[in-house]
Amino acid sequence: MAKKRYGMAIDLRRCVGCEACTVACKQENHTPPGVAYAKVIKEEVGEYPHVRRRFLPVLCNHCENPPCTPVCPVGATWKREEDGIVVIDYDICIGCRYCVTACPYGARYFDFGDNYHEPMNEFERQPSPEYGENRDRTQGGSPIGNVRKCTFCLHRLARGEQPACVQTCMPRARIFGDLNDPESEISRLIAERRGFRLKEDLGTEPNVFYLE
Repeated sequence: MAKKRYGMAIDLRRCVGCEACTVACKQENHTPPGVAYAKVIKEEVGEYPHVRRRFLPVLCNHCENPPCTPVCPVGATWKREEDGIVVIDYDICIGCRYCVTACPYGARYFDFGDNYHEPMNEFERQPSPEYGENRDRTQGGSPIGNVRKCTFCLHRLARGEQPACVQTCMPRARIFGDLNDPESEISRLIAERRGFRLKEDLGTEPNVFYLE
């Protein structure tokens, strides 16, 4: 079987800045305050009265050359051979946060153990499905004290589903798929449309593409 290389394309013509992706990601992964894998940067451009807003959704770029992985002193984070997704093993991670500093995209977060409600409400008491491990925050263990990041919703991919942010995007601004498959929708759009990647000059070879 051919090796996959998962990536995402974001159509900036379609993104309306609704932040449904941010909400869907937090609800899907049960992330605490200060942890948001899918964010939307908003900017006003132009001068009054000719002003408009533009939006830039950001997430982990699952780089081909991720600078976050070689700095880990315990080997808790790596790039998966089978699909190129960068992952973290919460049982190995010691929370040193070297990887947070190394990531040029600000896509890694430390879980300080905070919750939105004290005591936790019913939703917060539900375990996180990340990595298919169903971690229970009420026990006070991992992922509390660990670094966390977007996984392209690996647990959903295992069920044949799309990442939560892609599934929820109403204007279909997010396209997810196998970049190694030239017939996939994402490969076709990247080939057909003018686009860019963030901080390409760093040599990280991001697998998140922005279509203009």
